[in-house]
Amino acid sequence: CQPVPKPESRVEVCDLNPCPPRWKVTPAGPCSSSCGLGLAVQLVTCVQTLHGQEILQEEHLCPVAEKPLTSVPCVIRPCSYEWSFSQWSECSTSCGNGIQTRQDFCLSSLTHKPVNPLFCRRFPKAIVVRGCSAGPCPEQEGTQSPGAELQPVTPATHLPAAAAAPEHRHKDLDVPLPAGPREQTKPGGGEEDTAKRSFLCVCGNLFLNATGIINMTGVESRDCTVAIGRPLREEISVTILESSLNCSAGEVLLFSGRMMWRTGCRKLPLSLINSRTNTLIVKQRVVLPGNGVILQYSSRTATKKYYQDCDQQLFGPQGEIVNPVQSPDERQGVVCRTFITVAPRQRISIRALNTDLGPEGNHTHFNYILVRDVSTMKTVVFHGKQQLLWQSTGSQAEIEFHE
Repeated sequence: CQPVPKPESRVEVCDLNPCPPRWKVTPAGPCSSSCGLGLAVQLVTCVQTLHGQEILQEEHLCPVAEKPLTSVPCVIRPCSYEWSFSQWSECSTSCGNGIQTRQDFCLSSLTHKPVNPLFCRRFPKAIVVRGCSAGPCPEQEGTQSPGAELQPVTPATHLPAAAAAPEHRHKDLDVPLPAGPREQTKPGGGEEDTAKRSFLCVCGNLFLNATGIINMTGVESRDCTVAIGRPLREEISVTILESSLNCSAGEVLLFSGRMMWRTGCRKLPLSLINSRTNTLIVKQRVVLPGNGVILQYSSRTATKKYYQDCDQQLFGPQGEIVNPVQSPDERQGVVCRTFITVAPRQRISIRALNTDLGPEGNHTHFNYILVRDVSTMKTVVFHGKQQLLWQSTGSQAEIEFHE
């Protein structure tokens, strides 16, 4: 265009109408939590641009429905928790066979102080009782073996001096275990057919099918809990199809399992949750009537092995527990567990009608039984040959058989 005369540049006003008021968000402040989920406060103001400058306006001039949150979730880094243990106690007997116990503590890696044991529920915990021998007893006539005793093993609120140097810690269960799964599943009551479920409240039910849809909208109760159970070697995936939860009112959805713990409210639709194990509990808390979520779940073969070959899974409402048998070539130190899951509205009662812990039984010699209440993470130890009775506070329990 060089040979052509260039016209003069002109600037003309194209619109004299001011821009409408809009919301302006300043960068969020520091996170309220040094690890895990926290809240950060951000300043939200109503401004209007006039002649290239932002003028502060009253909030009612901006669209109220579009006002951003003044507090937003933030995560600086994931919180890390781990089990810590005190030193083993002295043998409970001065001669013969006895037991040694130790206390377990859930520690925060940030503060190195004990926290609620629920924070460590996703991490496997080592044994807290073991057998010991104080040498042979002098021969006495009429000596009888001690009867069954009940010894609670619960986390303490502070670390004793013996726990200053923890003996052993467990962090995660991502290490693959030997192949060759073997499990025994006894499903029974819990899930009702689809036609009936559409007219009944789903709250408190246990779903055992491989796939399904759970509608938790319009429930009458403030808290609604459902459980999904599958055989060992499987894991569960859940997709939220619809959500009408009011996050500002404090409504929330909680997912919990043996190896995961997750809460959420915003951006729930189409989000995917993986249980990483064969059971998953979903708890919904609503404030406004009619709100809730619709879930779709499915199961598949687990990507990582999270159980021992001698572990068993039982579902309610009733069943028989038999101590598992380990093969002679199975490595020592393996703890055989039985997982029990019932409907969230139910509780568990365990009775030992016949206990024979002598060596004349099968290939494995178990002489101590640990029963753990998953909801409180409290463990009770039974030993001896008498009958026992144990009752849960929640809908999940774990039993361990120890030598």
